[in-house]
Amino acid sequence: MDLGALSFYVVAAASLVAALGVVLTRSVVYSALLLILALSLTGLIYLLLLADFLALVQILIYGGTVSVLLLFALMLTRPQEGIALNHRGWPLAALGALLLLGALVYGAVASDWSAATSVTGATAGAAPVRISIEQLGVALFSTWAVPFEIASVVLLVALLGALQIARSAGSAAGPGGANGTGDREGVR
Repeated sequence: MDLGALSFYVVAAASLVAALGVVLTRSVVYSALLLILALSLTGLIYLLLLADFLALVQILIYGGTVSVLLLFALMLTRPQEGIALNHRGWPLAALGALLLLGALVYGAVASDWSAATSVTGATAGAAPVRISIEQLGVALFSTWAVPFEIASVVLLVALLGALQIARSAGSAAGPGGANGTGDREGVR
């Protein structure tokens, strides 16, 4: 095993551990910080796979911008007291996750990876193909422009929702609620 493959496996394992930490930790702030780590390690995987531009985009946009937006939304919302984090449906969710994991592992093991071809049609043993930034830009702004815009609208709606929740929770937390009677009719 050469150094490139070893470093790939080490970074991939660290990324998986960070991703598991996102799901398994009870603190939302630690979960957000582990998400930043997992996304940055994914960018490092892209760098090891010789996708320099994708690594830069992954680290800057996902590891930086989206994670800062998530932390900003966490700071705007107040923690609610007395919410139980346990749910009766977790055994069913765990079973579904294990079934999905089994299907993914079976698909990865049962696939004939030796017959896999790259985008250009070269065999798997051929040298890696470099795609220019111009080709990538044309693909991003033609094929993938609509999904990027949808993602930006979803992030904007999430930020506005967090602001609305923080604003309504802040005004309802005063003495007697928003309009002094204990109900929330005056919030807007």
